[in-house]
Amino acid sequence: MAIQSLSTDQVMTVLGPVPAGELGLVLPHEHILIDLSPYFFVRPTSARDLELSREPISLENLSWVRYNTRYSLDCQRLTDWEAAAAEVDLFGRAGGGTIVEATCRQIGRDPLGLARVSQATGVRIVMGTGYYTADTHPPGLAARSEVELAEEMLADINGGVDGTGIRAGVIGELGCSWPLRETEAKVLRAGALAQRRSGLAVIVHPSRNEAGPWEAVEALAGAGADLSRVVISHMDRCGYLLENRIRLLEAGCFIAYDLFGKEGYYPAEPALADGHLPDMPNDLGRIREIADLIERGWLSQILISQDNCLKTNLCRWGGPGYAHLVERAIPRMRIYGYTQEMIRALTEENPRRMLAGG
Repeated sequence: MAIQSLSTDQVMTVLGPVPAGELGLVLPHEHILIDLSPYFFVRPTSARDLELSREPISLENLSWVRYNTRYSLDCQRLTDWEAAAAEVDLFGRAGGGTIVEATCRQIGRDPLGLARVSQATGVRIVMGTGYYTADTHPPGLAARSEVELAEEMLADINGGVDGTGIRAGVIGELGCSWPLRETEAKVLRAGALAQRRSGLAVIVHPSRNEAGPWEAVEALAGAGADLSRVVISHMDRCGYLLENRIRLLEAGCFIAYDLFGKEGYYPAEPALADGHLPDMPNDLGRIREIADLIERGWLSQILISQDNCLKTNLCRWGGPGYAHLVERAIPRMRIYGYTQEMIRALTEENPRRMLAGG
């Protein structure tokens, strides 16, 4: 396949390449159009919960849905591009410039819908490629080689997705379970190969287990990935030990605190299944933890975002929305002593370097 590499001062968006210097404030890990319901819906055991699980979100059931997102089919489906555009527009009006849309194959990636959202709002959108966790992998993936999977990613990167001509601008988010499944390790190695040939960043969804992020890094490094262009996401999902976060930073990776707006509650079942207690900080906890890492000299390798992927994350369904970081979290950062230079690094310079290199 002919390689159509971007220059180091360009980033590929769903509407075409743009100069990296024009990205503005970036949310480096979000989902705009996604459907998790085929894979992550859990059928409730009680009759009442089963009834609620099939209802659309309303004020009457919103509290139940917030604490039972894995039971709610409606909550797991973000498939309406016009609703998505209205939500993304709030981010643009708040001063946001670019969203990295980390939805990949099998979980509702919609390149044409993303292009419509970008055209309607003026917000630049960078689309991902690859595969999420093993539970979402198609049956034939296990029989395919790493080279074949890398070629598939490169087809999305160089020619566009499924004949649309709309090209991916990032690899990921590549999903990991605990323990790491063989197909997930294969996808990571394929992502490293695709990165070597395209020059794009790789975004990793690690398992919640303390050893999970490093396990993913080892798989990528063993396949020759450039770790300075690898993002290990969800540092604030259940909380990783300081020494494990430092280890990732010392390896050269970006680490992402990308759950801003999600405060305090995390479902116990998936955390415990990965050998981790459910423990999600609030935004102040994130701000303090990031400040500690900045004090230790790691400002240039930290990313911040919100990972909106459910209806309850969005404004029209009672959530904080895509503008939360700009309108609420960043002002709180200033109160806690973050300088404008620090904020610019976290929201503009670091994501630009992650996406374009240099």
